[in-house]
Amino acid sequence: METTDTSRVFKAIRRIVRAIDLRSREVSRAVGLTIPQIVVLQAIRDLGEVTTKQLSDQADLSSATVVMILDKLEEKRLIGRYRSTVDRRVVHAHLTDTGAALVQNLPGLLHEEFEANFASLPVEERKALVAAIEKIAEMMNAHKISAAPILTTGELQE
Repeated sequence: METTDTSRVFKAIRRIVRAIDLRSREVSRAVGLTIPQIVVLQAIRDLGEVTTKQLSDQADLSSATVVMILDKLEEKRLIGRYRSTVDRRVVHAHLTDTGAALVQNLPGLLHEEFEANFASLPVEERKALVAAIEKIAEMMNAHKISAAPILTTGELQE
């Protein structure tokens, strides 16, 4: 591959990262929650009454990070937690009425213009784009990198 190709890929990824960062800040300011908190709330909405491990897998965050997020969400009365009657070591989380109302009205994590443009593409083209982005992440070994530092602070921490 030519150097210009790798340069173009790098520049495109930098623009994507910048756009996601700007949108994340905009959404956080609008709703008063961090992006990880929103991701966890959405995961609870999608999965129902759920364990920390299930949330960790769904949100792609460590269990320790999820527990910290759940603590904050519980303080804000957006979620409730209870121990399993079958195994007391297992804790389930669920949305409160306040949390359910909030998560129903959350703005999209991607900009509305992107969502509209993406939705207007034919299904096969959307699938191809998703596959290409997933392939790029795989090629960059992104599956081996924890997203938690970026998601919790907005900055990469070594």
